[in-house]
Amino acid sequence: MDYTPNLKKKYTEEIIPNLQKEFGYKSIMQVPKLEKIVINQGVGAAVADKKLLDIALKEVTDITGQKAVATLSKKDISNFKLRKKMPIGVKVTLRRERMYEFLERLISVSIPRIRDFRGVSDKFDGKGNYTMGVLEQIIFPEINIDQVSKMLGMNITFVTSAKSDEEGLALLKEFGIPFKNVNK
Repeated sequence: MDYTPNLKKKYTEEIIPNLQKEFGYKSIMQVPKLEKIVINQGVGAAVADKKLLDIALKEVTDITGQKAVATLSKKDISNFKLRKKMPIGVKVTLRRERMYEFLERLISVSIPRIRDFRGVSDKFDGKGNYTMGVLEQIIFPEINIDQVSKMLGMNITFVTSAKSDEEGLALLKEFGIPFKNVNK
């Protein structure tokens, strides 16, 4: 039995035809697709307390279902007591099935748990990619609130093959990301 995530099915059965109709693509190969999702968490306090980095690695690994890696500083900054190649963050890159699974959990479970939520900003990077910030890691059900020692935010970047911000917005809106100020 071959398993396909629900959002991947939705992409092939609904989103591709909708975007083809909306933008007038001749081939389905022109339709923008989600290439990867990168989750990045800066742990600047790890310079002083190495345990914070281990906790962050475990949390991001639990959230994504894929082993996270530590990111290292690129240069010395004496004001921050930072040396080159010190671990100062955590990142993970999701592709294919894991990417669709994470996106589905983010849209249906995690985003509704954000307090005072009114939609995510619709600011893209100019090339069809989108980054959203999450202020607290406790919106993810995989995190046990009782074991959280420090609130850490994270950036979630959606990398698409879209040529413009308009195409990227249409793609992510079709997936179900709740943007504010965008009419359906």
